[in-house]
Amino acid sequence: MKPHPLFARFYERFAAGAEKRGQAELRARALSGLSGRVLEIGAGNGLNFAHYPATVTEVVAVEPEPFLRERATERAAAAPVTVTVVEGEADRIPLPDDSVDAAVASLVLCSVPDQARALGELKRVMKPGAELRVYEHVISHKPGKAAFQRVFTKTVWKRIAGGCHMDRDTTAALTAAGFEGAESLDRVPFQGLAHLLGVVRAPGG
Repeated sequence: MKPHPLFARFYERFAAGAEKRGQAELRARALSGLSGRVLEIGAGNGLNFAHYPATVTEVVAVEPEPFLRERATERAAAAPVTVTVVEGEADRIPLPDDSVDAAVASLVLCSVPDQARALGELKRVMKPGAELRVYEHVISHKPGKAAFQRVFTKTVWKRIAGGCHMDRDTTAALTAAGFEGAESLDRVPFQGLAHLLGVVRAPGG
């Protein structure tokens, strides 16, 4: 994934406002009840770390962007559970097959270059039947808004927002990748965008 140093610094500066407006509660809801060894892809600046429950034995947090990875490492030191921050990308996860009890995709599947490849890597490292916790913004169900999201993503947004796509149908991508339960994910509004929130499972459990 191409580094986005300017966007990374923008994100670090302004993310705190989103947390105060309700995103912290959505993160906590997404991570509630997790246990065992957990992989988090695209951990960003580590804002999820404070919300992992004590039943988690370790979080392996993968982040490709150097500035955000440094901020994540700082936040890992204050986390309530053990967090190991490593360099890596969602489509090349530096872990062996069937090595994590659960995984987290939080505001990252919008910006990976290839959703199918990233989800395939997640399946590879997750144990059969393991939970994938999802918190992701997605394309609107309203045709007019969806059309705007497609045009805005193509012309402006992904260029200034670290490769983020407003127009991805992540429900369909999860289903196509073989994860179970994608159609049952909640859709919650936040800052004008629909977000998927909930749990899907890797096949084979």
